Amino acid sequence: MILYNGKTYGTELQDELLRSLRDDIGKTIASGIRPPLDDVILACDTLAQRVMNGSYDDILIPFLKEFNVSNEYFAELCYMFTREGLTYKVQTELPEITEIKTAHFTRRRCPLGVLMHIAAGNFDVLPAYSVVEGLLAGNINILKLPMGDSGLSVRLLSDMIGICPSLAPFIYVFDVPSTETESIKYLADLSDGVAVWGGDVAVSAARKLASVNTKIIAWGHKLSFAYCESDCSDDDLRALADSICLTDQTLCSSCQGLFLDTDSDKELDSFSERFFEILKEANDRSRPVNYGMRAKNAINLYNEDLEIDRTGSTIRKSNGMSVITRRDSELELSYMYRNVWVKKLPLSSLHELHKHKGYLQTASVLTSDPVKRKIICDKLAGIGVVRITSAGKMSRSVPGEAHDGTYALREYTRIVECEFD
Repeated sequence: MILYNGKTYGTELQDELLRSLRDDIGKTIASGIRPPLDDVILACDTLAQRVMNGSYDDILIPFLKEFNVSNEYFAELCYMFTREGLTYKVQTELPEITEIKTAHFTRRRCPLGVLMHIAAGNFDVLPAYSVVEGLLAGNINILKLPMGDSGLSVRLLSDMIGICPSLAPFIYVFDVPSTETESIKYLADLSDGVAVWGGDVAVSAARKLASVNTKIIAWGHKLSFAYCESDCSDDDLRALADSICLTDQTLCSSCQGLFLDTDSDKELDSFSERFFEILKEANDRSRPVNYGMRAKNAINLYNEDLEIDRTGSTIRKSNGMSVITRRDSELELSYMYRNVWVKKLPLSSLHELHKHKGYLQTASVLTSDPVKRKIICDKLAGIGVVRITSAGKMSRSVPGEAHDGTYALREYTRIVECEFD
């Protein structure tokens, strides 16, 4: 499905619409108009109210089940689209809304111009939200849908235009397969910036396809973990286990594994057994993981069993979940879907995670000692971690928070300094 100037079209018209895009975008740029901020916020707020009132249950209920989204987390997502949430986001990320006169310049913030979004498919609401951020920053937005998109993005953005027709010239959505590199290159050439959501391959491909004078804003895949002291409470471990089951470890902010501040294998094994029992209980009271992922991880765990003599790992598993105690201290992606690793990493060696710079995102800190907590937080910030949270809030959504260590709206704008009034 394609969304073009407020109307939806079938993909069979994609080539024709792509040929018209340069001229239509050029007309909008020549007019000097921008998406009215009040209209963007009004459209999103109205949409959020409709969502919460059940108007989208036909597509939301399957979505919530597929991604195992709790009512609490769903409420957080909705709040991100409300007037209050978006107003706070704009005030936080774009404090210089009006012109500021300095001794030498009149300084103001302007949109990049045309912003292309290459969205990832790991969370269905993300593509539409990325476009909303582009609108809040004042840009014309081109969205390339991820493979297997459910249609939710087009429906949400189309309904936003229905609420505020003034947004139509600033939203274009195309269902271009990643294999159609010439079409993607054409869209990137039209853009002042390309926001890429995805892993290294997606970011690398965008850099190759975009021209050298196009800004690349990479929201790449990240790794998140928990750092624990042996004295951490069962309540904290339960909160961490619930978070793991809630997200199935599919978000960049999801906990992939636990590092324990120790160099003792005996202490590591005892802690792993303790967390296994807690995660098993959380898994048993949560919605089951889909059969396909359970089958895939059953094979992964079988292979782990075959490698035990070589790796020295200990595998504890039950009802589709597992805790794998490893003997190294490397940060790595887990098997996900409630399969975590536990490793030893003494605080004196925490700096070694700096080699993963650019991939570090969220770390939760589990300790009963406030003094030790501050020391750990300082060290985590120093090695490149950009979000430090308590055990149960690794994947919370808060308006105005930075994304991967920076503000999206600032990335989507530029500072213009003019000598003349």
